[in-house]
Amino acid sequence: MADQENCVRVTRLAAKRRAAAGSIEEGSEKKRVVLGEIQNVAPSRNVGVKSDVGDGKKVKGPKLNAKKRKVSLRTSESAKEEFDSGIDVVGGCDDPMMCGAYVSDIYGYLHNMEMEPKRRPLSDYIEKIQKDVTANMRGVLIDWLVEVVEEYKLLSDTLYLTVSYIDRFLSSNAINRQKLQLLGVSSMLIASKYEEISPPHVEDFCYITDNTYTKEDVVKMESDVLKSLKFEMGNPTVKTFLRRFTRMAQKDDEGFSLQLEFLGYYLSELSLLDYGCVKFLPSMVAASVTFLSRFILHPKQHPWTLALECQSGYKAADLRECVCILHDLQSSRTLSSLVAVREKYKQHKFKCVSALSSPSEIPESYFECFKVDS
Repeated sequence: MADQENCVRVTRLAAKRRAAAGSIEEGSEKKRVVLGEIQNVAPSRNVGVKSDVGDGKKVKGPKLNAKKRKVSLRTSESAKEEFDSGIDVVGGCDDPMMCGAYVSDIYGYLHNMEMEPKRRPLSDYIEKIQKDVTANMRGVLIDWLVEVVEEYKLLSDTLYLTVSYIDRFLSSNAINRQKLQLLGVSSMLIASKYEEISPPHVEDFCYITDNTYTKEDVVKMESDVLKSLKFEMGNPTVKTFLRRFTRMAQKDDEGFSLQLEFLGYYLSELSLLDYGCVKFLPSMVAASVTFLSRFILHPKQHPWTLALECQSGYKAADLRECVCILHDLQSSRTLSSLVAVREKYKQHKFKCVSALSSPSEIPESYFECFKVDS
């Protein structure tokens, strides 16, 4: 992308470096995950050194956030088990959305819902609506929100809804860059109330921004978002459809069942970072993620099947553009400065799927329609 944003924040990498340097004690309290003022300037290539937002001076990232504080959330030692991320793991067929008698009707309804104009962001809202916000600023914000979700152990569904609210709000409301982070945490507050059993408090979201915003600021923006979206907060996301497509793909790929699932969630979270994916329906992104996941694990095997085509409603040719964008994201050819999702899925509990590589090109024959013998 042409213009990169400077984001002064505490990342996992910075935390690891501080730990190695002895600046973090064993069993110490949690740190803020700080996002600095979003600027329309190119970031430094040195991960440990960031350009200061005001005068162009350089300061070392670890010094920006020396304070410590316990986060007043419900997290406990028992919440630190291997699969505490809110991501589905392979289980039985007790999910009502997977029941054979109703699944077609349910997903038909969800597909119709995702196409409703009131639930869709404009595909070009940054060009048409926004004057001070760019695609790269949006990517920096969402990359930081991924870290917030990790820090507070929220469900991944909360992240998807948050991004949906952000895109929909920005499709009809021009804001300046100083309020973009405020929009992010306020949208996550709403999504948390919708998805979480015990959502974080307003004060927690103020704290995670290093108290850049007051409680009154967050509540006011929350109200603005709700009114702008006319309280239509429940809409299907990529995760909604990916659950079904993954289950279908796993039937043909039992040997890589869990890896396929985690790889799909990794690619779908990468898609949230790219403004170019806003134009695609969530079901199309989910189908493209499934296509690419199967290709990465089995590059010599056709990644699409008649069963997946029937269940998703998409032919391989329909997915070509979206798959190619996702392939570029996965191959680190774009958004290379946004690392939160990649770092998250480098963990062993996610089978280190972000470290997987794939062939540089996807054969054109994989996008051809299936020939059914008469």
